[in-house]
Amino acid sequence: MTSSPETRPFGNSPATCGYSRVLSDKWTALVMYTLRDGSVRYGEMGRRIDGISKKMLTQTVRKLERDGLVRRHVTPTVPPTVDYSLTPLGETLLQPMKELRQWARVNYPHVEAARADYDLAHGGDSQPTAE
Repeated sequence: MTSSPETRPFGNSPATCGYSRVLSDKWTALVMYTLRDGSVRYGEMGRRIDGISKKMLTQTVRKLERDGLVRRHVTPTVPPTVDYSLTPLGETLLQPMKELRQWARVNYPHVEAARADYDLAHGGDSQPTAE
């Protein structure tokens, strides 16, 4: 008997995989890391994350706020000051992210070597094809 996607909370489907639903893009982890040491203003966060556009930063922090991982605090000044910080729930995600980051630091050279070997064996085609 197999279970349906609805009964598998952490299955191999984007609809059921909790990990991919929380950490769904490359910017999420970078925003989380930027907030790990405390409250950060929106503009400062944008300066700390290389290559993120204002639109993508806004979308990412809104998603994280909706997920309950980030708190947005507006100070009623002219213009308003907006700070972001991790919620207690967001702070619980930092340790597993640190472990994954450490794994990547240690093992990414092996990933790069595997990619180079693959590309060499497949004539430089870095995009695997489904067969």
